[in-house]
Amino acid sequence: MASAIGKVPSLISSAIANSRPKFNIFMKYARVELAPPKMSEIPQIKAGIGKLLTSAKSGAWKDQTVKQATLNALVGAEVLFWFYIGECIGKRHLVGYDV
Repeated sequence: MASAIGKVPSLISSAIANSRPKFNIFMKYARVELAPPKMSEIPQIKAGIGKLLTSAKSGAWKDQTVKQATLNALVGAEVLFWFYIGECIGKRHLVGYDV
C-alpha cells in the first residue's frame, strides 16, 4: 500500500506532462473558434443570414441531397439540445422555474 501511495506524485506529474501538448493544441483552436466575432466579420454574418433567408423563401432547401438534409437536421437538433441544456443549467431545475 505504501509503495502505491509513493507512486502517486510521479503518476500525476507524468499525466500532466503527457496532457500538456494536447491541452496546448486545444487552447490554440479554442482561441480562434470560441472567440466572439470581430467587427470586420459583421458584414459577412449579415450576408450569410440574407443568403439563408433568400434560399428559404425561394425553396432552394428542397434541392438538397438526403445526406445534406440529414446533416442539417442533426446540426439543428444539436443547437436545440444545447439550448435546452443551457436552460436547465440556468434555471437549476429540469422542469419549471423556481418562482
